[in-house]
Amino acid sequence: MSDRFSHLWPPQNERILAALKAVYCDGDWGRYHGAQTTMLEGKLLEYFGCSYVHLLCSGTIGVELALRGLGVQSGDEVVLAAYDFPGNFRCIEAIGARPVLADIVSASWSLCPESFEAAISSATKAVIVSSLHGGLANIDRISAIAKHHGILVIEDICQVPGATVNGRRVGTYGDAAVLSFGGSKLLSAGRGGAVLTNNESVWQRINVFKDRGNDTFALSQLQAAVLNPQLDSLDDDNTLRTHNALKLIDRTALVDGVDGLSYAEGEVPVFYKVAWLLKSCHQRATLLAEARQLGLPLFEGFMGFVKRSERRCGKPVSLRNSECASDRTILLHHPILLAENSVLEEVSGQLVQLFAQMGKD
Repeated sequence: MSDRFSHLWPPQNERILAALKAVYCDGDWGRYHGAQTTMLEGKLLEYFGCSYVHLLCSGTIGVELALRGLGVQSGDEVVLAAYDFPGNFRCIEAIGARPVLADIVSASWSLCPESFEAAISSATKAVIVSSLHGGLANIDRISAIAKHHGILVIEDICQVPGATVNGRRVGTYGDAAVLSFGGSKLLSAGRGGAVLTNNESVWQRINVFKDRGNDTFALSQLQAAVLNPQLDSLDDDNTLRTHNALKLIDRTALVDGVDGLSYAEGEVPVFYKVAWLLKSCHQRATLLAEARQLGLPLFEGFMGFVKRSERRCGKPVSLRNSECASDRTILLHHPILLAENSVLEEVSGQLVQLFAQMGKD
């Protein structure tokens, strides 16, 4: 992240400091399970209205354990978007299953329901549905398609904790959901994750797999201590980030040749990144170089999987939108969305100027 905004994240406040001091004073910091992890489990179960939770060492291992908990095995196919976090692809491979790629909806950077349905085969066991860059997958439609075909749904909500669709939290539609508590995430502990489910069998399979004489993939008490106060303020922080992100999106929407996010009625997004789609890969390289000179925290999007060999993954459908996203996405990191209004106005002006200049080149 640019030094210009590094002081905004991870959060540093008296509530987090007090929680860390409490863990030190009572000795809980040296235990696998204790008051802080128990508290965090309870908060997550209440927040998402689910029945079971596993706290874990990372969101990436959470995806793998969710697949194992759902009974995905070697030889099964798992559909995911061709534009997605690379760890999700590797998690499918790690259990011997085969990734099958479907396309995204450009306006949301997330899995396209129709493309998902077209990618289904008799071997399809599960689908991983990631909501990315403030965009929200059409989880209602995807879940209905999956149910019709007997396919299990994992929601990757690592970037969107707290987002809602039709008044229901994203992460409560599928058979399991995965959270990440990585250093840059909206709920940050430097590392960590969680799997949420309402299915006791899924919870139990994960429990059996991670028991190696100890809790092999445990989240620490220190991590839970800093997460508990963040979860308490998540909705308020999301409201501020979303308000400021939508202002940036609205203002840059006036520039020709730059496409931003759009939303369906009933969708309430949250923002880990703010995304734009440029006209070309060449424009992206030029724009990012100029952004670095201004100290703006702009980055490339994911590389995606379109170019991966068909020996590693199935490609039964067109992946045009995913290919475009891989080549032309730029992302603005979320800490800037917590800045003062004067800073946001300055940044939005710089973005408009960069985008407008790019359009003239």
